[in-house]
Amino acid sequence: MSLLLRKVRVVSEEGPPSGETDVLVEEGVYRAIAPGLEAPQGAREIDGRGRLLMPAMFDAHVHFREPGGEAKEDIASGSEAAINGGVTGVVMMPNTTPSIDTGSVVKMVLDKAAQVSRIPVHTSGCVSKGREGREMAAIDSMRALGVRMLTDDGDSTGDTSLLLRAMQYASEFGMFFASHCEVPELAGPRALNEGQVSYELGIKGSPACAEEIIIDRDIRLAHAAGAHIHIQHVSTALGMETIRWWKERGDVRVTAEVSPHHLMFIDEDIGDYDTHYKMNPPLRTRADNEALLEALKAGVFDLIATDHAPHTPFEKAQDFTVAPNGITGLETALVSLHDRFVSRGELGWDVVVKRYSAEPRRMMGLEAVPVVEGGTAEFLLFDPAAETTFSRDFMQSKAENTPFLDKTLKGRVDLVALAGEVLLER
Repeated sequence: MSLLLRKVRVVSEEGPPSGETDVLVEEGVYRAIAPGLEAPQGAREIDGRGRLLMPAMFDAHVHFREPGGEAKEDIASGSEAAINGGVTGVVMMPNTTPSIDTGSVVKMVLDKAAQVSRIPVHTSGCVSKGREGREMAAIDSMRALGVRMLTDDGDSTGDTSLLLRAMQYASEFGMFFASHCEVPELAGPRALNEGQVSYELGIKGSPACAEEIIIDRDIRLAHAAGAHIHIQHVSTALGMETIRWWKERGDVRVTAEVSPHHLMFIDEDIGDYDTHYKMNPPLRTRADNEALLEALKAGVFDLIATDHAPHTPFEKAQDFTVAPNGITGLETALVSLHDRFVSRGELGWDVVVKRYSAEPRRMMGLEAVPVVEGGTAEFLLFDPAAETTFSRDFMQSKAENTPFLDKTLKGRVDLVALAGEVLLER
C-alpha cells in the first residue's frame, strides 16, 4: 500500500516542526519527503494540511493485567487503547497473577500478544519470585526470551541484599532494573500525599520521603553493582533532584521517567474524595509539578511513561481509602500533553517526541523511528486544532478510571500507522 501525505508538518526530536511538505510511504518505508511530490499510480493521497506527522509513541510502563486481572484490562484491549492514543509499542509490568517471574510466564504473555495485539508488546520480568522480595526470580530463563527490564513494580524490592545480587548477576547480560520507589512502612495506606489536603480530608498521607529514600537507595545499589537503574514514575521535586545529582556525577547509569498525571494534577484536585485522582505514588503539590516539568525540559527525565493502570468502575467506586490506586493513560497522554503544555507554549513537540517516542525505544534496545527518507514508517497524524472527548464510547480500554472521562481536550490523533499499515483513522 502506498500513501502520499500532502502538506504535513514533520515533527522530530531535533527541533520545531518543519514547514509544509509531502511524504510518500511505500512498502512501509518513507520513500520521499519533499514539497510537491508526484503521486505514484495507485497511491492513496491524504490531505494533511494543518496536521503534524510525527513518530508513533512508545510507552515503557503499562499494566495490561494479563494474566489474572482480565476484568480490568487484557493484552487485546490494552493494545487497542495504545493505538487509540498514538502508541505503537509498550512494555508490560510484571505485577500480574501469577507474576511474570519465569520464562514460562513470559512465553505465555508473548504468545498471547502475538495472537491478539496489532502492535509489539514487550514485557518486563520480576526481580524476585512473586515480587515478594525473598528469592531471586528465574532471571536467565526470562532473558532468553528477550526480557531486558527487571522490576518488582507495584512495590520496591524489599531485600536490599537480594536486589544488589540480582543487579550484579543480570547486568552481565545487558539487563537493567526499574524501581518503584517506596518505603512501605512510611507510605501508609498509599492514598494521597501527606500534607494539608490529607489533613483536611482526615486520611493518613504518604510522605514524599517514602519515595525519595528508595530513589537514593536503589541508585546507590546500582552504583555499587555497575548496573543501569531506571527510576519509575517520579513524583517529588527532591526525588528529581536526587536523580539529577547522581546523573551529574556521571559514574552510574541512571534513567528516569515522569508520568503525565504527575505533571498535570495535584493533591488538591482530589476534592470530595474523587478516586480518579488516587494513584501511587500519589499526586503531590503544585511546586512538585512545576519542578518536574522543568526537569523534563532540562533532560533530567529521559522518558514520559503513563503507568497505565486500569481498574473496574466497581473498584474505583469504593471508599477512597480502600479503592485501588491507578489511572489509565494510554489514550489520553498525547492529547493531554498537547492540551495542557504544548498548546500553551510550555513544552515543545520535540521534547514530547524525544521523551515519549525515541528514548523509550532506545532504553529497550530498539531503534527510534524518525520521519526520514529510508526510515520505517511508524507514525501518527495529529490535528492540534481539533478536539477529543474522552467518552466511554471513544475509549478502547476496558477501564475508565481517568480524570479526563467525559472531558473535551484540545488536539486529536487522526491516524496511526505501523510499518506503513494504517491501524487507526478518524
